Amino acid sequence: MTDQPSGGEPGRTGYDVLVVGGSGVDTVVRVDSLPVPLADTVDVSAIREWPGHTGGNVALGCRALGLSVKFLDFVGEDWTGEQVRARLAEGGVDFEALPSPSGTRRAVSLVERTGRRMSFQDAREPAGLRMPRSFYLPHLRAARHVHLSAVDFARHLFDDIAEAGVPVSTDLQDWDGLTEHQRDFALRADVVFLSAAGAGGRIASVMKEILREGRAEVVVATAGAGGSYLMTREGSRTPRPVAAEVPPAPVVDSNGAGDAYVCGFLYGRLAGRGLDACAALGARAGAHACTGQGPEALIGRDDLLARAR
Repeated sequence: MTDQPSGGEPGRTGYDVLVVGGSGVDTVVRVDSLPVPLADTVDVSAIREWPGHTGGNVALGCRALGLSVKFLDFVGEDWTGEQVRARLAEGGVDFEALPSPSGTRRAVSLVERTGRRMSFQDAREPAGLRMPRSFYLPHLRAARHVHLSAVDFARHLFDDIAEAGVPVSTDLQDWDGLTEHQRDFALRADVVFLSAAGAGGRIASVMKEILREGRAEVVVATAGAGGSYLMTREGSRTPRPVAAEVPPAPVVDSNGAGDAYVCGFLYGRLAGRGLDACAALGARAGAHACTGQGPEALIGRDDLLARAR
């Protein structure tokens, strides 16, 4: 396999990455500090809003790195859904959506001056929502890699992914290792990403459990300015640290940094690089994401590889 994935090659069919679930619109409120003081009114700087969420960020980030991307999700027939469709089209992502009965997902993030954030996630989707097999199977079979957002309907794709023999990754966000919602994703993905913040001092035991009980070949825990940690099935019982990348400009917002890490890591994986090299690419993409907001946070392939050299 060459050092660059095959996205964009003339005459090539299929996709490098199929992303399923996790689109929405992010509203970002910049505050002086967290927690916010209790008050009827708090003056803040201009409130910004843009399409993102974890699935949208991964789809856009992978596409910015030159990978060919298909994105499937449920989106509302509302003005926020129009924003999502427009942003993905602008970013060159091949997006197909089914109508969401509850509207397009939203999230609100409070971001302090250092870039640290607190997010309020919109869990509006009804229980029992399912994506028809006829909708996703043709795209699944044409993909080199599948990335599932940890939304409820996506867990029901695992059997078909396994039958198709396509490698799959997922991001558990700040999973504490206890909540049942993410457990299926943790135990059925080949590559598992999560934030070390959720489990705190228990993160090593959570990573070990994922490897012991599931099928993952590698678990990656991101720790912001503390770098990241790798643990593999054949490796030691201690997470292997990967040094953090110094952001190339002042930190503005950490929102989406974990998603950017996933994109850099997957780029390296699809290019045939080793795990440590993939983690280094992820760290560079994540550091870059902290220096901008929304579309400004995406790193391109040339910048990623130039910094790698």
